[in-house]
Parts: sequence; C-alpha cells; structure tokens
Amino acid sequence: MNGDPLHRPGGTAVLSLLWALSAVLCAVVALQPTSQRTAVPLLWALTGLAAAAAAALWLRRSRLGGRTVHAAVAVLSLLLGLLAWRSATAVTIVGLGPAMVALGTFAAHVLSRGAARAHVAFLLAVTTAGAVAARPSGFVAVWVATVVTVAVLTEVQARVSGELRRAAGTDPLTGLANRRAWEAESARNLAHAQRTGEPLTVALLDLDDFKRINDEQGHGAGDALLRALATRWSARLRLADLLGRYGGDEFVLCLPGTDAARAEELLARLRTSHPAAWSAGTATARPGETLSDLLGRADAELYRHKRGG
Repeated sequence: MNGDPLHRPGGTAVLSLLWALSAVLCAVVALQPTSQRTAVPLLWALTGLAAAAAAALWLRRSRLGGRTVHAAVAVLSLLLGLLAWRSATAVTIVGLGPAMVALGTFAAHVLSRGAARAHVAFLLAVTTAGAVAARPSGFVAVWVATVVTVAVLTEVQARVSGELRRAAGTDPLTGLANRRAWEAESARNLAHAQRTGEPLTVALLDLDDFKRINDEQGHGAGDALLRALATRWSARLRLADLLGRYGGDEFVLCLPGTDAARAEELLARLRTSHPAAWSAGTATARPGETLSDLLGRADAELYRHKRGG
C-alpha cells in the first residue's frame, strides 16, 4: 500500500459514511447488549471515536491524501476486530458480516487491486482473531461462510472495477492512454517534478497530411497508421515515459526526468521507427507551471514548426 490517490472520485465521502455506520453499529450494540458481559462503556467510547472520524473524513474529504485514506481503512478494520473480540455471542459476531462486506467492496472499488487485497487480508485477519478470542460457541461454520463471502465479493469487485478503469482510461483504437488518463497521470508526474526539482518535458506529436491519407487511402489506412505508430513508438520509449492519444492524429508524451536536450534525442529515435511524417512541439517544465501551461507552450511550438514546413 502506498500514498497513491484514490482511483474513484468521492471515495473519501463513502469512507466517511462507513465510519458513520460503524458508529451506529457500536451504539446499537451498546443500547441493546446481548449479554451482561458486553463491554458497554467500550462500545460507547468506540461510538464517539467512529463518529469523530466520520466527521473529520467528511470535512476534509477533498483534501485527504492516499496515505490518510489507507490509514482510515486499516483503523476501521481494527475497530471491527475489536468489536468481534468484545462480542458476547455468535449472533453479534456474525452480525459484523455486512460491515466487513461493505469495507471490503469499498476498498476494491476505490483502491488498486493489490492495495484492496492487502486491506481485506488485514481485515479478515484481525476480525477472525477477535472472533476466536471472544470464544463464543457454535459460530465457526457461519464465520467461515462470512469470511469466504467477504473475500469473494472483494475479488469480484476488484476485477470489475479494474476492467472499468482500464476501459475508461484507454484509447480503443491504439491501446494507449486516452486524453483523460494521460492528463491525470501527467499531472501527478509534474507535481512530483515540481517538488523534487527534477526536469520534466511534454511533447505534442501531430501527423503531417493525415487527412490526405484518409481521403486517398480510406479511413482504414489511417487507423492502421495510428496503430502502427503507437506500437513502434511505445517500443522505443522508456518505462517511465507516458504516451497517449490526445485526439484525432495527435499524440502526447510525458517524459519524467527529461530536459529539453534529452527530449529532442528521444524524438529523433521515434522518427527512425516509422517513415510517416509528423511534427512535434515540446515544453520543459518551469517552476510553478501547471500541466495546462506546459501543453500550451508545446502546442505553440508545434504550430510554429507546422507553419515553417
């Protein structure tokens, strides 16, 4: 798990809701204890803690980083494990199942698959340890079914969400990042470069006479050319470089750790990969610049080259 941002907007708002529901769960059990052994004072303390966490997450939902979200999910797992431990009967332990399912599917929906799996493994470990420590009778079979349900639903949600994210961020013709996905990842790369002082260059690549190819040879030939260029260029790029299709016959490159001179060298290598003619404009990040600023300068240089032949 890392500090990467959530894959889904609104994720912190949903996490706040989960904390609020946990507060309600604690309060219900405290108001209607199932046994004299039920730790009512602890449950009221957990109610207050969960309600405060829900409020804090809601108020700061637009400003929370990935690490804070991961921490909030992990602490909520610990809270559920504590509830399992202090539950006095098998019924109250198994009653945690819906909360576990909700937390697992939330993690699978908004986090990467690896992070979601790690969180769910931790959730199942701490809740199972709490349930075993509570030592109620006759809960094993139902608990195993609950654990399997949480694991299966989380994996299904993770796979579905992963496919949807790939479809939403991929250009269907070339298989490259589409404009939205490229801009999101490039903005993160630029923020990192601004923090560390490392160079970063963006480049806009525009095919020459692409309309003539479509008019004379058909749109199938134009599509084939775009796919071929995407394949050839991708093979010449480094792992850190991000190539995307910006629209039509225009491609865009984000080159982390690359200054203007190295960017020109890389573009020269790309030109040798395919005989198609294309023009390029580049811009290397300056302190305080946004991605929009960089793209504007690269676009201006591109059209200077176009006008110059």
